[in-house]
Amino acid sequence: MRISKVKLYDADPNVLRAFLGTGVEFVVGIGNEAVPSIASSPAAAQSWVQQHVVPHLRAGARITCVTVGNEVFKGNDTALQSSVLPAMVSVHRALDALGLRGRVNVTTAHSLDIMGASFPPSAGEFSPAALHHLRPFLEFLSATRSPFLINCYPYFAYKDDPARVPLEYVLFQPNAAGVVDGRTGLRYDNMLYAQVDAVYAAIGRLGFTDVEVKVSETGWPSRGDPDEPGATPEYAGTYIRNLLQRIEMKQGTPLRPATPVDVYVFALFNENLKPGPASERNYGLFYPDGTPVYNVGLHGYLPPMLLSNAAPQVVIQFFRLVAIASVAFVLS
Repeated sequence: MRISKVKLYDADPNVLRAFLGTGVEFVVGIGNEAVPSIASSPAAAQSWVQQHVVPHLRAGARITCVTVGNEVFKGNDTALQSSVLPAMVSVHRALDALGLRGRVNVTTAHSLDIMGASFPPSAGEFSPAALHHLRPFLEFLSATRSPFLINCYPYFAYKDDPARVPLEYVLFQPNAAGVVDGRTGLRYDNMLYAQVDAVYAAIGRLGFTDVEVKVSETGWPSRGDPDEPGATPEYAGTYIRNLLQRIEMKQGTPLRPATPVDVYVFALFNENLKPGPASERNYGLFYPDGTPVYNVGLHGYLPPMLLSNAAPQVVIQFFRLVAIASVAFVLS
């Protein structure tokens, strides 16, 4: 396996240039702050695409998707929430006008907070607040053959109720008893796949069967505050190692066994300046200087072209460059 896909939360040109020639596919992002202006101005959408997508494609970068905003339905910003779909349409039209239809998809990433129910997975449904926006949103995704992105963190479920959520179940441990969905008879040996199938069930309730769900973020913190149980390097390493083994097996979920789950691991680097609880700054596999927080052998997953004939200091220099940006990645 190697890093085959990288998800940026912007379109950092330095990172895109660093990966030129590696074959790595990129998801680039438009920040929440820019969504309303792009929604209200086709010219702004065209300008963004011309500035942040076209030059990199011409240089050989493999940009396959643009995310418009991130977790916009998690808060109470109704203006932002009503702007995200028009902004997606504007970006899609700008890409289409440049002959990039089918080459670059447009979508947005959601928090699992959009779910009103997620257990058992077959009972998955969207919350009433999100449902108002998601039906037309899914119509767009279906029409453009774009994926539904969801950020899934089984750690949050464990942190909120460690006495009742089995650690083995959230860590992909082979000895996990798992759960059986009484409605379908399907057995789940890990929480992440149960969460994905709950999203599939919610989408299916709205009549859509052709929209693929991809996990745009998942991870486990290596350190946390006193009220954040389980945030340790040991558990973080176990979660990531077991997840990578599942990815290498190209497994689907119990509901969609023939569709391997596309999972972006968050994150490559700790973010020392990020606000909030300590866990928010400690999802990375590496410190900002390139030294590992815990060892999962990720150096072996880096693109061969990046490492060929490269001295160790060159690799570390690359790490420092990428650490400036928030990065999630896929191994395949």
